[in-house]
Amino acid sequence: MQQMPRPSEWYGEPLALMASKTQVMYSWFSDEVRSTTSLYLNLINIKRENIELKGQNSELKAQLAAMTELKLENERLNQLFAFKQKNKMDLLAAKVIGRDLSSDHATIMIDRGLNDGVKPMQAVMTIEGAVGYVFRVDTGTSRIMLITDRYSVIDGIVQRSRARGLVEGKSFDACLLKYVNKSADVVTGDLIVTSGLDGIFPKGLPIATVELVNKKPYTVTLDVELKPVVNPNKVEELFIVRNPNQVDLEDNRTVDPASFNNIVAPKPNQAHTDGETR
Repeated sequence: MQQMPRPSEWYGEPLALMASKTQVMYSWFSDEVRSTTSLYLNLINIKRENIELKGQNSELKAQLAAMTELKLENERLNQLFAFKQKNKMDLLAAKVIGRDLSSDHATIMIDRGLNDGVKPMQAVMTIEGAVGYVFRVDTGTSRIMLITDRYSVIDGIVQRSRARGLVEGKSFDACLLKYVNKSADVVTGDLIVTSGLDGIFPKGLPIATVELVNKKPYTVTLDVELKPVVNPNKVEELFIVRNPNQVDLEDNRTVDPASFNNIVAPKPNQAHTDGETR
C-alpha cells in the first residue's frame, strides 16, 4: 500500500521562504564584500603606483633641470672661449662662487687667486663689458668690487662726444657719471666706455648707458644717471684682464655693446700706452 505524503506544517512555507531570501541576501552581501574589497585593493595599488610615478616624475624634472643648467653653462663657456680666442687681451677666465649679502657693498667672490696670478686692481669684465675690479686677493679666491658698489670708481668717457667723468656706483643696479662739465655734450642713450687712463681697464670697454641727464641750477657739473651694460648681479662667469695698458678696444672705431664680442683687439704696436694716473 503506497504511503501518502504527509502534508507540511503551516509554518513550513514561511520558514522556507525566509531561508531562501536569507541565502539570496547572504550571497549578494558576499559578492558586494568581495567586490568592495577588490576595489579597495585596486585603489591601494593605484595610489601606490601614483606615488611612485610622482617620485619618478620629480626625479626626471630634477634631471631635466640639471641638464638644462649644464647646457646653458656650456653655451656661456663656449661664448667666453670664442671671445678669448678672437681677442689679443691676456684674459683669465673665472667663475663666481659667492656674493656679498650686505646692502652696503656690491661684491662677488671668484674661484681665482694668488695661485692663478691674480693681483689687486685688475679689471674684471664679461664679453659685454665692464663688471668691476679686484680689490682683495687670497690664495685660491679673490673678491671683486662691482661697478655698482658705492666705493667703486672708474675713469670713463662718453663714446660719442668724448666728454670725460668718473663712473661711481650708486645702487643695486645703477651708477652715476660724476664731475662732468655742465657744458659737456651728454644725452640719454649715450654709451660710456673706459678711458684707459686709470691703468686698470683697457680703453674702450663698455661700462654703461646714460639713463638721465639732469642740469641742476647753481652747479658746474651735470648729474648723469647710468645703467650698467652688464648686470653685475647676474654674472656667473667672467674674465680678469692682465694687460690693460696694451689694449685699445676702440682703435678709432665705434663700440656697440650689443656687438662688443665681435671686436678683435689691435696688435701690441697699435696699443694705447700713454696712460696717466688719477
